[in-house]
Amino acid sequence: MTRIVVGPFNRVEGDLEVALDIADSRVREARVSASLYRGFENLLIGRDPLDALVVVPRICGICSVSQSAAAAAALAAAAGIATPANGQFAKNLIQACENVADHLTHFYCFFMPDFAREAYAGAPWHAAIRARFVAQRGTALADYLPARADFLRLMGYLAGKWPHTLALQPGGTTRAITPTEKVRLAAVLREFRAFLEGPLFGDALENIAALRDAAGLAAWSEARDADAARFVRIALALGLDRIGRAEDRFLACAAYPETTGAFLPGGVWHGGETQAFDTAAIREDASHAWFAGDAPLAPASGETRPLPDGKPAAYTWCKAPRYAGAVVETGALARQLLAGQPLLGELVASHGASVLARVVARLIEVARVLPRMEHWLAAIEPGEPFCGEWRKPESGSGSGLIEAARGTLGHWLSIERGRIAGYQIVAPTTWNFSPRDAAGQPGALEQALAGLPVTDGDTNPVLVQHVVRSFDPCMVCTVH
Repeated sequence: MTRIVVGPFNRVEGDLEVALDIADSRVREARVSASLYRGFENLLIGRDPLDALVVVPRICGICSVSQSAAAAAALAAAAGIATPANGQFAKNLIQACENVADHLTHFYCFFMPDFAREAYAGAPWHAAIRARFVAQRGTALADYLPARADFLRLMGYLAGKWPHTLALQPGGTTRAITPTEKVRLAAVLREFRAFLEGPLFGDALENIAALRDAAGLAAWSEARDADAARFVRIALALGLDRIGRAEDRFLACAAYPETTGAFLPGGVWHGGETQAFDTAAIREDASHAWFAGDAPLAPASGETRPLPDGKPAAYTWCKAPRYAGAVVETGALARQLLAGQPLLGELVASHGASVLARVVARLIEVARVLPRMEHWLAAIEPGEPFCGEWRKPESGSGSGLIEAARGTLGHWLSIERGRIAGYQIVAPTTWNFSPRDAAGQPGALEQALAGLPVTDGDTNPVLVQHVVRSFDPCMVCTVH
């Protein structure tokens, strides 16, 4: 058996290395390491509760709104604040703007450039794909980056700036929208829809959201000269619909609350069956992480005590979250399975949570969320309240769980004598890139890498790159 270490990965937020044990030209075991400790949870202890809204967005420059939204939700729960309808619609728009932009940045800037690698130089599609998607110089960026910049004008109107806005508050949002601004925001969404229905899909968003089965997806991709169709054709040719399977147990909390429920339901999906999501079932295991304490703890009573030395079994700064003791995967695929999207259900039933399934789930989510953003904007009533009043509790506790682009993000805080006494964060990549737990269960990515073929002497296997990037790692969120 031989060991190779892949990393540090480029085009990843934070430090990521993957150690692979190879036997008989296959990955026998994988160990995923987040190697940069940051300690944001400890930075918050002793501060005024509202300081969390300033500190936690700085965890990450890609998904800062998601961190802010989770913190605001935890603060609201601790103080018992309700959000007015206008405030919730505005929050949904702000979070959806970041999530959609994240999905497409992943597709264009992080994921597709791997198909431009010299490893594929003999493929008939390589020259065209290289010209379109090679990192930093591909022609796709000339289409995507201006469209993304224009789309983020929505953040300017609703949140003042991006990243690190302070517009998301426990009781709603600080920025009221006028009738004139509603018209301008509608124009922003209309222009971004044109990009999505042009270079990305070459088809109406409603048609993408309605794709029902693998045969329909393949036929759709053959009939389109668009970026998403190019990906599907390449993925099927390379067999990416058959690699990258993990536990096939998926978790999501409810996403985008509305007046009568949530646009995307929460729950736990396994084997086609759905169960309600119970936050009390979450535990974090630190047995293989560089933290003191081996007993699994609920996040509400969790600890962040760095222990960089003297723990032989440890190999990462990432704890191992488990749901009722089981490994789960989170992300767009989990959300769409829980929402009953039939194409994703068929892909997972056939070959599990593959590279193809994860990327297609993100693309379908873009096609589903943008029209819902149009609906939320239309529902805003200028002149009605956008934010409830915050009253700091002297003591209390609360949790805030939201869906970031990469999956379920949770913040847990406790307040004593008007100050933060405890703060714990479980991020999407903490779930997906977790190490082994005390029972020896590998995390989702570690399972997804096992069994991949590796050519002798290849120190940077391209299939490993595809599987890792299908989860879209954000390592700075993982270790906060």
